[in-house]
Order: sequence, then C-alpha cells, then structure tokens
Amino acid sequence: MSALPLSGIKILDLTRVLAGPLSAQMLADLGAEVIKIERPGGGDDARAFGPPYLRDPEGKSNNNNSFYLCANRNKKSVTVNIASPEGQEIIRELAKTCDVMMENYKVGDLKRYKLDYETIKAINPGIIYCSVTGFGQTGPYAPRAGYDAILQAMGGLMSVTGHLDGEPGAGPMKVGPSIVDYMTGMNSSIGILAALYHRKANGGEGQHVDVCLFDTVIASLSHYAQIFLVNGVTPPRRGTWGNGGMPAGVFRCTDGELMLVVGNDGQFQRTCGVLGAPELATDPRFVKNNDRVVHGKEIMAIFAGHFLKKPVAYWLEELEKAGVPSGPINDFSQVFNDPHVQSRGMRVKVEHPFESELSLIRNAITFSGTPVKEYRAPPLLGADTKNVLATIGYDEAKVEALKAQKIV
Repeated sequence: MSALPLSGIKILDLTRVLAGPLSAQMLADLGAEVIKIERPGGGDDARAFGPPYLRDPEGKSNNNNSFYLCANRNKKSVTVNIASPEGQEIIRELAKTCDVMMENYKVGDLKRYKLDYETIKAINPGIIYCSVTGFGQTGPYAPRAGYDAILQAMGGLMSVTGHLDGEPGAGPMKVGPSIVDYMTGMNSSIGILAALYHRKANGGEGQHVDVCLFDTVIASLSHYAQIFLVNGVTPPRRGTWGNGGMPAGVFRCTDGELMLVVGNDGQFQRTCGVLGAPELATDPRFVKNNDRVVHGKEIMAIFAGHFLKKPVAYWLEELEKAGVPSGPINDFSQVFNDPHVQSRGMRVKVEHPFESELSLIRNAITFSGTPVKEYRAPPLLGADTKNVLATIGYDEAKVEALKAQKIV
C-alpha cells in the first residue's frame, strides 16, 4: 500500500475548540504528523464543553468529551504553557522542524509571545502559517472573538433558515450542528494544501493563510447570496422546501415523514404517476419547473394531500422505482444502522485507554491508491509531551523540571 498523501508533512497545531482542530484532524487522517499543543492542566477549551464524557475505568472525572473526541484523532498531545518564555521557546523550536503551523488565537495575541507569522517565518522561511479566526486578520471586526452561532447570525445564514413566513414558529433559525466551524475547517485544509503545493512547485516559498468563519459563511450561501447580488432581494426562508427543483420538501405520510426533491420535469411527471394524479403533469400551472416555482404553495399543498394517504415505506419504494429522489428523515440511530452507511464504513472503531472499541466517524474522503485506514484515538491530555520534546533535545530530566514549573 502506498504512503498516505501527506506522509512526511509535519504540523504544529495551536488551534482549539472546533474549526481549527477539525482541519488539523483532516490533515492528520491524510498522513500528516500533527502535534497538538494544549494548556497544562486544562487542555483544549473543547474538553470543558460538557457531557457526555468517556467513563474513566477508575471512575475519575476526566476531560475526554464528545466535543473534543470529534476533532482530535490521529494527533499527538503536547502540553505547553505558551504564556511563559520557556514555553514560547519550545514552540519556536518545534516550529523550526514543521511544514505547517496552525493557530486560532485572537488577532495580535501571539505577537506578544513572539509566535506570530513574521517571527516564525524568520526562523523557518518555508513555514505555511494558517490563522483561523472569527473575522479574519484585517478589517474593523478583526479583534473580535467569533463563535459558530454568532457567525451564522451575522453572515446571513440564519436569515434564510427556518419556517416559512406565516407558519407557526417562523423567524430566523440556527442550523443545528456547528456547520460554519466545519466549513471553515475544510477551507483551512484547502488553503494549507494549496500553500504546500505552491511551496513545492515554486521554489520553497512559505506564506500566511488567513481563514475566518465570517468569510466562510458568506461564501457558503452561494446561490442564495447570488440571488441578492442579482436582484437586491434576500430570499425568503423556505423551511424544508428545496432550493431548485419543485416540489421539494418534507411530506407527512400516515406513519411519518419523508423528504422529496423533484429535480426536473421528467421526475415531476413520474411523481404525479406515483401519486395517482397524472393530470397534474399537464396542468398549465405545473408543466415546467419555473411554473411550479411560481405556484409553489399550490403544488406543495396538492402533493401534501396525496402523501397523507399511505405510509412512508410505500411511497419510498414507489418513488425509487420511478427514479425520483426521496428519502426517510433519519435520526442518528437510523443513520448508523443504515446498510449503506455501514457498507461505507462511516463508523470506525479505535482503541482508547478508557474504551477498547471507541466509535468515531471516518474521514469522508475515499482514495483508491492511498486509502485512510489507520485511525488513532484522540490523545489523552499531554500523552505525547515527553516523546515529542525529546525530538528537539529535551531530555527526561529537563521535561520533569519543566513539569514542576507547570510549563509543560
């Protein structure tokens, strides 16, 4: 088997919480050696974000919760107090040996520790230095801290998410998971990979990569934001309605609900046949998709009446036969018990000091030649401090002395 795509790449990861750690985890999955720097004692802020926590075999409280576990596999944990001069020197020594340094501190924070891009570049000109922040390195909001929900609100995502106006509970709504963090992590990974390629292809030049949640959420609104840029009108909230083909949305059946997306005129004709209402396909209001968009409320109401007549399983089977995209609305138990999800191996098992078979979510990228097969559990706090510091000349006695001073 070939080496993983990023084998030989070394990353110094000073990020915390979610966006940065998710990016570093993606790169670790792809073969990079990722050294995660954490605060002695407390560690990554995510470790304190509440239950559920893994159960310590000895019954002790610990800091290995789901928030931390989802974003830190395949890394090494090294504890360093970067507020101390000795800790700062450790980071600089490690940075000399790394291809990439990642951080998500507020703009300017690391400059006072002499861990900013310009300082690190002076000791390692080829370094790819990725800063992940709420609002970016420039602009009036640059000094602000930023969390996913705040950026969902400020970036416009909440304004187009939620029930349709006039329905009960209408109003701006946050997307459930921390989707802006996840997308920012992906953008960070793309930026780092592009900078690594540029360095290799163009004579060893490093650079500073600036990625932020605010830019990411605005860019992610894609056709929604483009509608506004074309006509100056913010699109209305659509609830569960789709964003292209019509009709599309959640329909209630006799025993539950399903999601339907009628993507083109041919699918619409076939869906009308499945519903036992072929005449709808020739109704002048509904013949073309643009017509159905204009008369969206009418066709959605008509479809709703038909779907109420039979159970979910019946409709899904018939729609599948007709080649019309539809699916059940699964909870997580149903997702991970789905035979297709199981065949794709989306749940992976790793050995953790607290649990012999800890379940994690696999990396979503599949390679034919360099498959991601090895998954290592997110490390216990400081588990790799001694071994990593040994690589930059810190013997056991020196590490123990630093521990006594709470520097590591």
